[in-house]
Amino acid sequence: MRNDPAVVEAKNLSMRYRGRYRLFKGRGEETRALQMVSFSARRGDTLAVVGESGSGKTTLLRCVLGLITPTDGRVELWGKPVSEMTAAERTAARRRCGYVPQDPYGSLPPTMTVMEAVTEPWNISRPGELREGARRARELLSELKLPEELWNARVRYFLSGGQRQRASIARALILDPEILLCDEPTAMQDVSTRGELLDVLKKRVDAGMSMIVVTHDLLLARRAARRGIVLYRGEIVDEGDSSVLLEHPSHEYTRALAAALPRL
Repeated sequence: MRNDPAVVEAKNLSMRYRGRYRLFKGRGEETRALQMVSFSARRGDTLAVVGESGSGKTTLLRCVLGLITPTDGRVELWGKPVSEMTAAERTAARRRCGYVPQDPYGSLPPTMTVMEAVTEPWNISRPGELREGARRARELLSELKLPEELWNARVRYFLSGGQRQRASIARALILDPEILLCDEPTAMQDVSTRGELLDVLKKRVDAGMSMIVVTHDLLLARRAARRGIVLYRGEIVDEGDSSVLLEHPSHEYTRALAAALPRL
């Protein structure tokens, strides 16, 4: 039994909001994005959050980062509730977090070159160490196998979706985050390259980084994470070892996700 404190812990997290207009459903209907969600991750842990679009996965990551405030419950980072942090504390906590957004086309400044986009977080937080930031960026881009001829290319004109995703991961890793939050990090990758990308991330988990991976794919969850939770309409309906979730799911929704996977 591990006694080290949790890096991130969600306690009875709920998120509700009212839409301005819902077709055929009337105005101002309440939507429940999350319902009483609880989980924790310690140093070196990986957690997969599995579910279809609209299940609340991205909302969960945004709550963890403090980008939105949950309706009920709370998120703690390194033992302190995000809601009780000062603005300076919240900024410092976010610098210890890496975030890979779902949309690779909106996650990078389009007018920058790849090197400029990857080094931007470093240059903002450590303006006196620009040379070291450039060295780290080159190492990350090489490790992630982004072709060197693209490093000085403008993001807007020259990068495919998969290449933007790799650059986005390099940008998230450049400050050596203590926890990495990934929203569908391999969605734009070929099947042959997904494993390579996950190996880069898992190497850092083995070195002590914590990671939360959002995905709709139980196979990827098993490949990327040791544990998993399954969200359905914002509620945890299944959780446990990621291999068990894939091979012996207990909830009918998890069984449906497993049945929808391609079979060789």
